[in-house]
Amino acid sequence: MCPETSEHTIVSPKEKVIDLSFRCPDGATLMARVWKPTEGSGPWPTLLMRQPYGRAIASTVTYAHPRWWADQGFLVIIQDVRGQGESTGVFSGFAQEASDTAATLTWVRGLPECSGRIGLYGFSYQGFTQLVADGETPPPDCLAPAMTGLDEREHWSCEGGAHWWHLGLGWGLQLAALQAQRRNDGQAWSEIRRCLEENRHCRDGLELLRKHDPKGMARRWLETSPQEDQAWICHRPSARWLRQPMLLIGGWWDPHLRGVLDLFERSLKAGGTPELHIGPATHLQWWPEAQALHLDFFRRHLMDDASSSGEGTLQPNRKPSPINLWDQRENHWHTYPDTIESKSAWRLMGTALACHDPSEGVLMPLEPEEDRISAGDASASTKGHVVIVHDPWRPVPAVGGHLSPTPGAVDRASVDLRTDVATFTSAPLKSDFQLHGRPVLQLQAKADQAGFDLCAALSVCPEGSGEVQQLSTGVCRVIGEQASTMQTYRVELQAVEARLKTGDRLRVSIAGACWPAIAINPGHNEAPCSAPNSDCRVISINLDSERSTLHLEPLLQTPRISAL
Repeated sequence: MCPETSEHTIVSPKEKVIDLSFRCPDGATLMARVWKPTEGSGPWPTLLMRQPYGRAIASTVTYAHPRWWADQGFLVIIQDVRGQGESTGVFSGFAQEASDTAATLTWVRGLPECSGRIGLYGFSYQGFTQLVADGETPPPDCLAPAMTGLDEREHWSCEGGAHWWHLGLGWGLQLAALQAQRRNDGQAWSEIRRCLEENRHCRDGLELLRKHDPKGMARRWLETSPQEDQAWICHRPSARWLRQPMLLIGGWWDPHLRGVLDLFERSLKAGGTPELHIGPATHLQWWPEAQALHLDFFRRHLMDDASSSGEGTLQPNRKPSPINLWDQRENHWHTYPDTIESKSAWRLMGTALACHDPSEGVLMPLEPEEDRISAGDASASTKGHVVIVHDPWRPVPAVGGHLSPTPGAVDRASVDLRTDVATFTSAPLKSDFQLHGRPVLQLQAKADQAGFDLCAALSVCPEGSGEVQQLSTGVCRVIGEQASTMQTYRVELQAVEARLKTGDRLRVSIAGACWPAIAINPGHNEAPCSAPNSDCRVISINLDSERSTLHLEPLLQTPRISAL
């Protein structure tokens, strides 16, 4: 039975824009804005986006306006999710979206303007809403989830056992302000806005969430320990949905890249043939050709009858798609028929002077016969010990990358000159080298306090230049008494694609903070990780460099699936 449609407002009769709503089985009314093509009378293939930021915005921060999509021959529907915009009900975040996605698709399929062929699009929260639906809901004809993920801890709020601090608070306060606006609480909205404008949210933001959005998803995430596995939710789409044609968009400097790679592998395992593009993008700044990429995808799967694949069935014309990666150094696309694996590995060598003299810390190629370092072997000579002193009064700042307030490519030379940052630099490369995959550091470390952070960056020092071009960053948080025992810690960095030239040098930088990308580790269990405060201790981190390594893991773990 199709939900009843109600036409509320003709927004623009000339441009064929109307507002429609329908009633969910539980009584909530979901509002949507609909853009019809100005040519023809339909029915048309349909693009649907479900989002929490107000349907008039329609994610135009990254996507072309719905009018443009309608001019390409699509019926475009932008819906306010439950409890946001003009949709009724209580906004409860991800938990509500499976049932509402299912109800919305049933409604869209019943619209006389819809041809029956539906594509979903959107990024971030709007990407998540494409992936979940109750029960046996028939999937759409195709999906284009960008910069999103399914695991609330690993893909949305934490990395290396630490919360995304700047990002988590900023996004949570945005949602809290929208809720204040819905209840006509101008004072709360202004208080939140001033906090952000005055750049106080990394210190005061959590208290504002407790005050103005106490049941919000962002507050729950920030107050749930990353170490409590059972407290976190990983959503699981049905295999039927994952087998549908899927366009996946990721960015090298986007915090959700791990989520996009996870979706790609889940689709492969389900028998799908997803298309993957990882480009020169932050979360909100994409490359110009992204619109044409989406248009080509939707035309193939919604307009071209020959491309219709049938629900959940791998057809002969659906061959595995190549993997498309933007090279961060050469500034052009590489297209791979499959993922490649780098066998290269390096060992860190240096003393405490690695924090003072950039020539003291060395990154040496690790030959296969030398790969004998045991994770459980903490014995080492003192000549390989590097001491990094983290002072919470002047924490090392996060720059560029995927988690900082200024994401993207960056020259981190000034940060590496700090004496609380240890650097390990290779000799000039004797030949060109393709850095491809997921960099992983295995660091042997301990501290003089019951907690510390290992904040790492991977960079290239170009020949003949004083620049330190940061390529990738990562973090590992340690809390508890085990911090005082020398152990091996795994630091997973953001995936990378970069062509290193002959004469370039590779560099690893390690610090005890990357503020405000992550909160400051206080060095003990008596106070939470937060902004720098009087409870935070100076922490001396002892790094056994000679038993610490860098290696590259494959970008993807799942073998590609050939067409039947």
